[in-house]
Amino acid sequence: MVDLIGQYSHIKPQINKAFESILDTAYYIGGPEVKGFQADLEKYLDIKHVIPCANGTDALQIAMMGLGLKQGDEVITVDFTFAATVEVIALLKLTPVLIDVEEDTYNMDIDALKKAITPKTKAIVPVHLFGQCANMEAILEVAKEHNLFVIEDNAQAIGADYTFSDGTKKKSGTMGTVGTTSFFPSKNLGCYGDGGAIFTNDDKLAHTIRGIVNHGMYERYYHDVVGVNSRLDSLQAAVLQIKLPLLDSYCDARLKAANYYNDAFAGNKHIITPITSKFTTHVFHQYTMQIIDTDRDALHKHLLENNIPNAIYYPVPLHNQKAYQDERYNEEDFKVTNKLVKTVLSLPIHTELEEDQLAYITKTVLDFVNR
Repeated sequence: MVDLIGQYSHIKPQINKAFESILDTAYYIGGPEVKGFQADLEKYLDIKHVIPCANGTDALQIAMMGLGLKQGDEVITVDFTFAATVEVIALLKLTPVLIDVEEDTYNMDIDALKKAITPKTKAIVPVHLFGQCANMEAILEVAKEHNLFVIEDNAQAIGADYTFSDGTKKKSGTMGTVGTTSFFPSKNLGCYGDGGAIFTNDDKLAHTIRGIVNHGMYERYYHDVVGVNSRLDSLQAAVLQIKLPLLDSYCDARLKAANYYNDAFAGNKHIITPITSKFTTHVFHQYTMQIIDTDRDALHKHLLENNIPNAIYYPVPLHNQKAYQDERYNEEDFKVTNKLVKTVLSLPIHTELEEDQLAYITKTVLDFVNR
């Protein structure tokens, strides 16, 4: 699904030099690479505070800890996403409230959001799924009306731009109370292991989070808040600092591949290609289409048999996962998600795709669905 070896080959000298420098100094934790990457990402996102951490799941958990959410507080998020989003809500003994998504964008349904709010609701977690922003202007309006925190799960959309109705532009992850991201290797901005970060313009919240990521310490051996051990190491920060200036070009390469797919599949009655909402750019962390009136699972298998990686994100709704089942949920409230898990299919999309590969992939798909 991604070609990390090919991508590495283009930046190999810089990566190897950076790794050698770190190995020579043995400054593995909190070194100058971490501080440098933090500053570079703050500038790129145009945000006051970036707090690096160990992974994207930690980023979500730490953001919720920093906001002081209490046991039993309700946190609304989407049913159609990776489990990490709801996992951290449950780990903190908060109450996850899952809602449906829009059929065309796969992002949070605003009407479902409004219906889900109760006096116990304290936060909303929009997920910018597959590379484009959720309808943040509407979400922020709902949050303001009900005095709710907004925690952006930006693990899949770093680099995307959001345009508000007044023309104001913001980077994904910088619009809510706090934003989080993952630097898992396959992400648009990925390191060579695990990594994550938290973003905010709130000085007080940033201070709290900086303590939480480091055992609750601001001064060594003095623990002011309950914390965790979640730090981005110097080797991963070095990779990210080298790759950050290339992020926009990486996103452009993904968009070029997505446009190729869109053109090849245009008008096909069995394929619904992904759309991009008018208020956001799409950085295509995944190219996820819908396969209708034909056997999606058979196509998935057929592509694998023809050496074409592909994936089903996601095969089981969160509300039907054993860990998150709840008698509060009604299947009628998840009509879109229940449809998507049966129809979505994601094709390879990354910076190293060449036209002959795209041609082979699209021909193999079309030969199957048109037979």
